[in-house]
Amino acid sequence: MTTDIFALLRDEGRHHTAQVTAPGADWLASAAAYPRSTLSLWETRPTAPVVLPCGTVFDVVNVPSIFGRRMLDRLWEDGPGSGPVAEHRGRMLLFTAPGTAHRLPSLLAWEEWGDAVPPLLCHGVGDAVTIPPLTPSPAGGPRWLVAPDTRQPWLPGPEVLLWACVRAVRSASAADVRISIFPPADQDAKVYDVSKRR
Repeated sequence: MTTDIFALLRDEGRHHTAQVTAPGADWLASAAAYPRSTLSLWETRPTAPVVLPCGTVFDVVNVPSIFGRRMLDRLWEDGPGSGPVAEHRGRMLLFTAPGTAHRLPSLLAWEEWGDAVPPLLCHGVGDAVTIPPLTPSPAGGPRWLVAPDTRQPWLPGPEVLLWACVRAVRSASAADVRISIFPPADQDAKVYDVSKRR
């Protein structure tokens, strides 16, 4: 089965939760140094993106969009689902359990999948990320694919993301590899009809 990358990119509604809910906004704001100020900003400007720190409420694993779509497919079709997911500048931001940013790269290296997985940017303690606005901006910019909708959303840990990375690599490899029991034909070879030999 081959993967149609363009179909994955057009598939806007498949993993989409409509908008951030009030409990989801509370959860996001809890990562800020001043949660009430963040909520006030969103009340006056719901289309404003905000930069929030990682490491206490959530970590973020930042992957190329096409690979991220493959990971989401694996998480939703074969696994436990995902936590909140955003898209920004051609990359997908997967919100994960705190500590994932530190642990996931070492798990990939230990399992020797590091070279097969495209570059992951893991944002944890000391990092900050741009959070999409609560309401999508007509001008574009960062947007939610799976918006936070509860005060305590489920967040995948490093083992779940390792599993999703491995499955995404395998599904991409299976789509690209065609197996044949015959060696490739040599274009300059002479062909003899041996069916009439005794």
